[in-house]
Amino acid sequence: MHIVDRRLNPGGKSFANRQRFLRRAKELVQRAVRESTKDRGIGDLDQAGEVSIPVDDIREPTLRRAGSGGKRDIVLPGNRQYVEGDLIERPQGGGGKGSGREGGQGDGEDAFRFVLTREEFLNIFLDDLELPDLAKRRIALTESEGIRRAGYTTSGSPANLALARTLKVSMSRRIAMRRPKADEIAEMEETLRRMEEEGAEPGAVEALRKQLESQTRRRATIPYLDPLDLRYRRYEPFPKPIAQAVMFCLMDVSGSMSEHMKDLAKRFFMLLHVFLTRRYKHVDVVFIRHTDKAKEVDEETFFRGTETGGTMVSSAFVEMKRVVEERYDPASWNIYAAQASDGDNMSSDGERTTRLLREDILPVCQYFAYLQVGDPGGHMGFMQHQGDTTLWRTYEALQRTGARFEMRRVQRREDIYPVFRQLFQKRDAAEGASP
Repeated sequence: MHIVDRRLNPGGKSFANRQRFLRRAKELVQRAVRESTKDRGIGDLDQAGEVSIPVDDIREPTLRRAGSGGKRDIVLPGNRQYVEGDLIERPQGGGGKGSGREGGQGDGEDAFRFVLTREEFLNIFLDDLELPDLAKRRIALTESEGIRRAGYTTSGSPANLALARTLKVSMSRRIAMRRPKADEIAEMEETLRRMEEEGAEPGAVEALRKQLESQTRRRATIPYLDPLDLRYRRYEPFPKPIAQAVMFCLMDVSGSMSEHMKDLAKRFFMLLHVFLTRRYKHVDVVFIRHTDKAKEVDEETFFRGTETGGTMVSSAFVEMKRVVEERYDPASWNIYAAQASDGDNMSSDGERTTRLLREDILPVCQYFAYLQVGDPGGHMGFMQHQGDTTLWRTYEALQRTGARFEMRRVQRREDIYPVFRQLFQKRDAAEGASP
């Protein structure tokens, strides 16, 4: 019996080489992806794009066979200036374009540029991020979305043929049916030949000949591999538990927030939105905008709304508390919150904000991230030297109580991703990277 593999070759023949290259240059590509997010628009953060990495860092050492081996001094044809043994001065660096390996005016290679697909970009971008303490609460919802090995079957696709299992069944069948082995047949043939040469008793010779014919016929009748021996790997769907999680995005859009601050806040929440929708299948995202009044809005309004007004941070917490009570039972949901603000708040609202956060928000949250945005060289830069904002001091006091509460400042667009990564980096990676 012959087994022929007639599976077609995959269409993307270079896919394996591409993935091998991305694994080898993972750190360089990750750095390039992070740099590329600085210049992207808010709506383009999760799109495919071109990245550049230094060409010198991806070169592999090569071994070449020397002509005669050892160190050699040669003079190339056409030379009229040097003789053997002269030392040639190193060319001085000039205005040439290149990586520094060649002097003069020649062109060189500065970087290796290639295009990442959207899937590749997001996989690299989100590789070391996660929601902290996910699924430490009750796991709810189950749905059949995964497949797993479920033993073997006697029929199936050739691609699922289990060779080891098939040969094991074949051996068991041959042993059970007492199929003669090749060396046993050879031994009987040798014995018969020797008996005939020695002139043994004709009856014994004839009996051995008949036994040999029977064993040979039996070996030919019982095949080495029978269709009944074939075993195929079997797969079946199984219910996969899914942890319910919700992320509350609270953004200050009051009059004290400049366009630059709003851009920083939107970039932060866009990164968060891409991260959540890409990394987790069952994570609800609740968008809340607030001035002196807060309102739950949809994604489009959250990122493109234009209303403005005074500042009352407690209104956002009141709205979040309402939504939690109506739709997200803390006993069944992993609740997270992220807030972006310039740190300003009405002086009369400080006590209420502290009480709501301490008594109603932090007890039900597994993680709360606060991002304070500011203008480069503006009032936030002044406040960093002269003192912190009202909201920052309020949150700092709460953080000292041991709650899962993280705070960061950001003033420039290029600092958004590093700050975002600090807030949502995997805990073991973050601990390993810390001094």
